[in-house]
Amino acid sequence: MELQVNGPRGSGLYFVNDADKCEAILVGVVRKHKYLLRGSLEIKGLWRNLTWFGYNLTGEMDRAQPLRIHIMTTSVRKSYATDLTEDQWELIAPFVLPETGAGRPRTTNVREVVNAILYVLRSGCAWHLIPHDFPPSGTVYDYFRRWQRDGTWELIHQTFRDQVRIQAGRETEPTAAIIDSQSAKTNEQGGIDGYDAGKKVSGRKRHLLVDVMGLVLAVVVHSAGIQDRDGAKLVFERIRNRYAKLKLIWADGGYAGKLVAWTKASCEKDLEIVKRNDDLKGFHVLPRRWVVERTFGWLGRYRRMSKDYEFYPETSETMVHIAMINLMVRRLAPATQTA
Repeated sequence: MELQVNGPRGSGLYFVNDADKCEAILVGVVRKHKYLLRGSLEIKGLWRNLTWFGYNLTGEMDRAQPLRIHIMTTSVRKSYATDLTEDQWELIAPFVLPETGAGRPRTTNVREVVNAILYVLRSGCAWHLIPHDFPPSGTVYDYFRRWQRDGTWELIHQTFRDQVRIQAGRETEPTAAIIDSQSAKTNEQGGIDGYDAGKKVSGRKRHLLVDVMGLVLAVVVHSAGIQDRDGAKLVFERIRNRYAKLKLIWADGGYAGKLVAWTKASCEKDLEIVKRNDDLKGFHVLPRRWVVERTFGWLGRYRRMSKDYEFYPETSETMVHIAMINLMVRRLAPATQTA
């Protein structure tokens, strides 16, 4: 007797001659699919009821049609604090679910892939240390890189930023912004790095341009050995043909000098330096500059960004975008508190 099994993780063709052999094959199929929370199997041939590994396999025999067995777990995976809610997933799904149309149909649970990426970012674990109740780490990283290369992360970030601004009663185009940098140590991963003599840090700088709400408009990651004035030019070059209404940018004293005139001549934007009051002692909140410092504080909640663990600066920039996506999606669809 021929037994054909088609499931979410592949298919197989088996030849069996008794019910016990058929049951053994089904046990192996359940083992193969056990990481899934839900799915379905389709079999042809002899079959009998089976409950194994917390799965209930149910169906009806029809010799004329393939028998479809639905898989349901009796114990659902415990959620992580980083998991998306249903409402949050509905906001992200339209960007990541479409398929290219080439190759075989997708079998990966894309929502679980996104949850795994958020887990890595928030917990700071390495890719190969992703918990086993997520899809395989290689699959998760492949999707992460694919969405980085095709601009999906940046598109989600830009769309959510516009929606958060509208939610706050603002226009999508900002008229003012704040720029600053943060030095972060690197590790043995390699890649571009340098030495920031001012902060005595060997690694890279994250250069951010944020709006008055603290939402990221542009991010450039470069060597820590590049001065803030030169790093700011990289940021301004990236937004040269964007944000037509942006006319004013605030910065600290590290950006003073020729950069002010260069910004006006090259980008047609006013760079205003917010200086400290030398008469005041100790810590004081400076007008406008605190906004970008708060954004760095938001990013500091994500342990993956405690250092720069990435080989490519572009990957570090993507991590900033995903961290802000995680923050903004929770503003757009707050998680409800149940009693």
